[in-house]
Amino acid sequence: MPDTATPTRMTGRCMCGACTFSAVPETMTGGVCHCDMCRKWAGGVFMAVGCGSTVEFEAGSPVVTFDSSDWGQRLFCGTCGSTLVWQTKDLSHQSVAAPAFDDQNAFPITSEIFIDSKPDTFALAGDLSQMTKAEIMAKYAPTGDA
Repeated sequence: MPDTATPTRMTGRCMCGACTFSAVPETMTGGVCHCDMCRKWAGGVFMAVGCGSTVEFEAGSPVVTFDSSDWGQRLFCGTCGSTLVWQTKDLSHQSVAAPAFDDQNAFPITSEIFIDSKPDTFALAGDLSQMTKAEIMAKYAPTGDA
């Protein structure tokens, strides 16, 4: 099992390799988002790793930014379309797509958010912490709404 106490700068890339990045995870654990936007963007649940504001893309990476709400943005590769980062517009919080990291075994899933938006047919195993849409909006949205 990965060491959950000592995050260090880690590297990753998109599927085609055009976008390369490094980031320092806040913890060596991952989470899953069940919101409608993440499911459409990621093609399923968004498996993410919170990285504070430490994401750095290599110069020349064809990163595309999509403003998905008044306070949030989604970043993806402009060449292959790989899901890369969800972030607040003020860059105070960045969540990197866990599968984009080079070490895909580093982040055991420990939490689920937007649990009240989860389709009935989705289920994850294990004892995971859970937060509702209202709890997430209160934590991240400046006005409390999407």
